[in-house]
Amino acid sequence: MLLRSMTARNYRSLKAIHMDLAGVNVFIGENGVGKSNLYRALQLIQAAVRGTLAAEIAAEGGMASALWSGHRRNEKNFRIKLDVEVLDEERAITFRYRVEAGLRPPIDAAGFAFEPQIKEEELSIETGRRPVTMMKRAGPGIMVRGAQGRMVEYPERAMTSETAIALLGDAGHYPEIGAFRRMVESWRFFHGFRTDRDSPMRQPCLAVTSPLLDENGANLAAVFATLAHIRGDTIELNRAIATAFDGARLDVPDPGEYAEFGLVFPHLPLRVFKPRELSDGQIRFLGLAAALMSYRHPPLIALNEPEASLHPDMLEPLADMIAEAAQTSQIWIVTHSEQLAAAVQERCGVRPKRVIRKDGATWLEGMRATGVMEDEDNDEE
Repeated sequence: MLLRSMTARNYRSLKAIHMDLAGVNVFIGENGVGKSNLYRALQLIQAAVRGTLAAEIAAEGGMASALWSGHRRNEKNFRIKLDVEVLDEERAITFRYRVEAGLRPPIDAAGFAFEPQIKEEELSIETGRRPVTMMKRAGPGIMVRGAQGRMVEYPERAMTSETAIALLGDAGHYPEIGAFRRMVESWRFFHGFRTDRDSPMRQPCLAVTSPLLDENGANLAAVFATLAHIRGDTIELNRAIATAFDGARLDVPDPGEYAEFGLVFPHLPLRVFKPRELSDGQIRFLGLAAALMSYRHPPLIALNEPEASLHPDMLEPLADMIAEAAQTSQIWIVTHSEQLAAAVQERCGVRPKRVIRKDGATWLEGMRATGVMEDEDNDEE
């Protein structure tokens, strides 16, 4: 699965931006230019697929906060518009999904005043011929392509705060919609791990086989136990940890009811340091290691400022793990760190995209309005 492009309009600092994407994507820029809004816009696509888009926008302050706040043209229907194109390489199918959300009209009593109202949605597929619409929604009414290949009206009307893609995905009768939903739901977003004393990453967790790290890192110990005792291979993980922590090794005892882990340092080889004894940077690095080197590899891993709390000596090992993960997963990184961006560029052969402000809006330096970077045009020539 490959996320080929993303478009976002009227979302926070994203007035109108379209990006063609590669296997590894690194976004670097100063504070306040809107890097995290690029990450967040992609995360909202997943929220739409899960049926939580309205709740996610409400949690960040509602539509009044989420809408583009710069100069607006006199548009009758001012909306957040998100659009992605996803290629299923195995089946040679391209999915395109778009969703538009706006405020409730003053005369409309359905829904609360400041929650996002889903205005339009569309999912189409392309298999080498012209695109075929699989689902289209305008207001509460939904049209969907049925078993006979014709667009028919779905019997249930959507509430203004729920997405049709989630409603139809739950119905179980539409394989293309279900396939797209499963792909996007499997993306993993790691915005930051709690590293305080009560962080779930510092606690034992139930010993349940865990092929992927939870986005809050709560099953960290179970992910390590799965690698050590189910797969029985922690060579790459141990190498990354040893490089980052001056020869330290991961200790993962055979779990009983709970899974646990610790670090053993070469200067104290008989002592296992428990998670509560480790520094914030050490715990954060271990969380990133579990995210990037878990038993199962998600199709897309998005990291927002992964360098936070890390000692500079940990950035090279982090780049090594990113390069390893990029062999099986698409990578999206938002960072302040020139050192990390340069290390990823060296290992993965991709140029970081520099995020800037242009006319008050978030933009990528050297990017054309089509989403193609100027240096990519030069490479083709």
